Amino acid sequence: MDKKLDTRDFPMKIKIGFGKVFEAYRKQLNLDPSNKWTKDMLSLSDKYPALSKGVSNAEKLHEYSDQVDALMQPLFPTVFDDNEIKFATVPFRDIIIKSSAGYKELAQNAGKNFYPDLINLDHDLYYILGCSLIASHYYGKDLGFQRDFHCNIPMNNDLVRNFRVLYNTQFVEVEKSPDAPELKEEDFNELLESFDEIAVWKEKFPPQGYTFNGFLVATLIDITVDTSISDFKTDLLNLEINKDFKNTDFTRIFRSIFNLPDLQIGFADYNEETESFERVLFSEINSFLLGGNKSVISKEALCNSSYYTLFKQREFYVVTDAERYHKLYPNNILYKKLLDQGKKSAVFAAIVSDDRILGVLELVSSKKNELNTINANRLLDIMPFLVGSVVSAKTNLENELELIVQEECTSIHNSVHWKFRKEARRYLESISEGNPAIFREIVFQDVHPLYGQVDIKGSSEARNEATKQDLIEQLKYAANVIQKLNNSEALPIFEQMNFMISGFMEEIVENLQVDTERRIINFLNSEIIPFFNHLSRTNEEYKKLVEEYNGLIDPNTGLVYKHRKDYDESVMQVNKVLAGVLDKKQQHAQMMFPHYFERFKTDGVEHNLYIGASITKEKVFDTIYLKNLKLWQLQVICEMENTYSRFKDQLPVPLEVASMILAFNGSLSLRFRMDEKRFDVDGTYNARYEVVKKRVDKAHIKNTDERITKPGKLAIVYSQAEDEEEYKTYIRFLQAQQLLDDDVETVELEDLQGVTGLKAIRVSFLYSKNNKQKKEYYTYEDLISEIHD
Repeated sequence: MDKKLDTRDFPMKIKIGFGKVFEAYRKQLNLDPSNKWTKDMLSLSDKYPALSKGVSNAEKLHEYSDQVDALMQPLFPTVFDDNEIKFATVPFRDIIIKSSAGYKELAQNAGKNFYPDLINLDHDLYYILGCSLIASHYYGKDLGFQRDFHCNIPMNNDLVRNFRVLYNTQFVEVEKSPDAPELKEEDFNELLESFDEIAVWKEKFPPQGYTFNGFLVATLIDITVDTSISDFKTDLLNLEINKDFKNTDFTRIFRSIFNLPDLQIGFADYNEETESFERVLFSEINSFLLGGNKSVISKEALCNSSYYTLFKQREFYVVTDAERYHKLYPNNILYKKLLDQGKKSAVFAAIVSDDRILGVLELVSSKKNELNTINANRLLDIMPFLVGSVVSAKTNLENELELIVQEECTSIHNSVHWKFRKEARRYLESISEGNPAIFREIVFQDVHPLYGQVDIKGSSEARNEATKQDLIEQLKYAANVIQKLNNSEALPIFEQMNFMISGFMEEIVENLQVDTERRIINFLNSEIIPFFNHLSRTNEEYKKLVEEYNGLIDPNTGLVYKHRKDYDESVMQVNKVLAGVLDKKQQHAQMMFPHYFERFKTDGVEHNLYIGASITKEKVFDTIYLKNLKLWQLQVICEMENTYSRFKDQLPVPLEVASMILAFNGSLSLRFRMDEKRFDVDGTYNARYEVVKKRVDKAHIKNTDERITKPGKLAIVYSQAEDEEEYKTYIRFLQAQQLLDDDVETVELEDLQGVTGLKAIRVSFLYSKNNKQKKEYYTYEDLISEIHD
């Protein structure tokens, strides 16, 4: 307690006085002149004039303790004494003039000589608050300074409660000393512009320039829960920003909200893919459900009742007395797990967003009944904020996992994405634990491959032909310009240039060599172009000829790009149309049974399909799904051919396509090559499959010069007799659907490098002007039904 009240740097000298109290009693006596008690209180003013004038020494006030108690009794009525938490004091001094029983109890628990200091009140702000009090009580000016005051009071259970402090200033008188300047309107206008300039405030309100006479009544309101929720939101924000628990104190916050010093919190992240609890999200927080494990299947971590409550009802699951419950239900795994960790009461709350379980918040205590169905409802105020933070953290984790997958594996197909994410999660966990980590190769065992292509026939020849036509057109125009120049001014150099051009044109027509295009470009760039540029600067007529020539060529290559542009545009349109059909139908195929799919655009479109039990974790694999996919593949190629037949007349350059399917008898392993960022078959024997894929479409029928692939026909390449029978069954079905003709033939292929004994079924497509089938696709079940009928 400060014995001197006016020693601090403050705009007012402090006196404790009760003049305003006596003034209130006088008003009351005017209303009720017969009130003896009011008369007795007013008589104290005459007997003890110091009570009105005010005392400057806190010790002096003790001499009037009985009188002060009597005077202030109406402000601290006994009937509310236990419920209200308030005290009388003076501005910003550690003095308690009188207090309620409720405050006395708090102060006693807080420790000896406790005084509730205001939070975040620095010296300058403390001074400005004094100025604001002067402005309102002496000048009648409200400076609009409004701010909540708070204080923390420690409890005897090691917790701290937070209180809002409300001040009643009606019992205050303020007097100005002669030395203090009399403030005018312009002074207050300047103050309104100078909140952060303490020197301006001290100029207007000099230290000790005024006298405070009276007291303040401070009322304390417990806002611990509100403050804790606010701190909780701030900590969640810090968590999202820092991606860790630095500068967060969730345990203290939850203990304050529940007023339980023994409370501990835990969190279990729920992995929807594996249906298990993990410690990936918020891994710094312990999980009492996991009990030290990294991952536990959710149904094994919970008992039947708690699983149903959390996952089905989406409600809090409360254990008030684990010891008693365990005796009643000794086989219950959750009660035993809590007791093994020394916990006797608990609340588990599912974190739910968009009807998905994201995780479980765990509150536990070592004392029975401390956590119960009543105080569990306090979570309702904070769950929305926690859900939002968990959603954000989940999203960040998903992005981080996806980034790892993209960095390690580039883009991958949705059907196998789950396995890459599983490995990414393992990889991330290892890094977070400080262990060396590498992203392991992904392997899918025992999968069945299907390969197909709709290839542009004669694409190399068409490309070469387009190149020839562009080169010839460019050389002809150059020769035409030179001839016109020679006609007007015969020079030997013109004849030499025309001779060079004629030689190039003969070479193009007879045999276009690999380096012909390069030599022509060098000739044009080194001799023709510089000469043309010279002409365009010297003669207006020649300039027009040169501009016409320049209009023919591509400025990036210096070559005519007309016929090749038509060819490239045609190829691009073919690929776009074919890939569009394949991609659209692939979506439907994935719904039949998930499988790996990849598609490539080259001169035409080719695709790989892999199906098997290891590809998916959603369905049980059966060979009927493989047969179904084979039939689907045949139908898709039929549709790609039909779509192209209706479209090809629109192409700038007429092109033909030929289709092929490669049948592989058996299964293989599919491995993702981390160095090449792509899938490849695994093993030497299986590698033969890749060799056949790359070479078979160029293979000839044995003892002939005819390619196995041919426009208008589907070629199905195989090596085993059972493949032949199976595909002929499919063909008969598609013939009945008027997709394939009846000219089925079986041929042998010439030996490829390291591969012999290949055969092929060839059959013509049936083309239709429209695509209005009753059913878009036929399944293997349709095939079986057709056979039985």
